[in-house]
Amino acid sequence: MLRYLLLPLRAPMLLLLILVSIYMGAHWMGAHRPLALDADHGQQLAYAIFWPIQCLQTVVVVMVCAMPDLLLRNLSLVMASSKVITLVVTLLLAITGGLYLLHLNIFTDVVILASSVLLARLDLTRLRVVPPPFVGAMALSTVVLIGLGFGAHLQHHQILGLG
Repeated sequence: MLRYLLLPLRAPMLLLLILVSIYMGAHWMGAHRPLALDADHGQQLAYAIFWPIQCLQTVVVVMVCAMPDLLLRNLSLVMASSKVITLVVTLLLAITGGLYLLHLNIFTDVVILASSVLLARLDLTRLRVVPPPFVGAMALSTVVLIGLGFGAHLQHHQILGLG
């Protein structure tokens, strides 16, 4: 148990992942919270939808970065089954990538988060802490979501003048 508690000190890139997720949470809350304080109903609804979508995007990025071998192997098997499926998957990936490139501020957040997850995974591999892919992905997702929540909480209190 002590081995896992000291893991952020033994794997500094895991500590970097925690700091990046705290920063992202504060950044996302700071960028969109002022709109929700004195906005009309439509803007408040957009803010209420923004946070769950950002969390879902974060979990998808962490899942893709935490288990790329398993994901790419399954994607290759699906694409090898039919030319139509290959075309549909390729178009879906190209359209999704194009939408991210259109919104470069979202793309930069994804690249920063993906880089920190991959570095943390590399550091954990160096320490020979290699859980099964799904367990590792869930653990990293939990760490990142807790960091996002903590950063958002800090920014929320700073905006409201409570802390």
